[in-house]
Amino acid sequence: MSASVTDIIKTYSLYVLPQHALTRIVYWLTRQQSSLTAPVIRWFAKKFDVDMQDAVNSDLNAYPTFNTFFTRPLKPSARPIVADDDAIACPADGKISAMGNITDARVFQAKGIDYSLLNLLGGDGEATKRLGNGRFTTIYLSPRDYHRLHMPLSGRLIKQSHVPGRLFSVGPHTVRALPDLFTRNERVIAQFETEQGLMALVLVGAMNVAAIETVWHGLVTPPQRSIISHEDYSESSESVRLDKGSEMGRFNMGSTIIVLLENSANWSGDLQAGDAVRMGQLIGKVS
Repeated sequence: MSASVTDIIKTYSLYVLPQHALTRIVYWLTRQQSSLTAPVIRWFAKKFDVDMQDAVNSDLNAYPTFNTFFTRPLKPSARPIVADDDAIACPADGKISAMGNITDARVFQAKGIDYSLLNLLGGDGEATKRLGNGRFTTIYLSPRDYHRLHMPLSGRLIKQSHVPGRLFSVGPHTVRALPDLFTRNERVIAQFETEQGLMALVLVGAMNVAAIETVWHGLVTPPQRSIISHEDYSESSESVRLDKGSEMGRFNMGSTIIVLLENSANWSGDLQAGDAVRMGQLIGKVS
């Protein structure tokens, strides 16, 4: 679907905003304890129709800060993880934005919209070569969704990269209106060696995504950096190995995770762009 006039106006109006400054204010506010915390949480839950039944603590008044509510854990039984070794588990609750093939190191987000895999990966040529004709899926997390991110396959961490950038919204209207959106925005990239080949998880920041964390590093951003950074874990004496379904990171507010796989993946035929998905469910199989 092409961008409408409304899409364009909503998207390009963000150019004039101090995106990082506003987002850092949100970061600070969501970690404050005050008499306004509970009312704000209740308002947010009602406005976005947040389902609390699966939360470890379903009492909205029990969360001391907005951030503890937003990154709330779920009951272990709430998201069963697909068990077969060749099964790919959905990494997050959200909606599928796109899924398909990577062709000649180009990721095709929608009809007429594609972007460079090399740029997405922060100029990592080795990873681009391995993933350049693989598979991808993009999942958008709305404000109402569970915001912890989990492993689609078991793997060993070999690299983490942080790529500075803008903080445009990653909502559907922006995807339609702004070329190369995912290569413009700030992002954290985690690469894993799996039994099925290289897997990269790209955590894309956005307006009001006040923090991106990984379980092995902690808070990656903020602070904001001006240059791309890469951390090599391939020779680490304390290697990080995570099983399928294990938590690997988390967002604040809505954002997007992109799963990149080196080898062939057959995405589930009953899934398509716009479909709602839940963490742990089967989204495809590797061959």
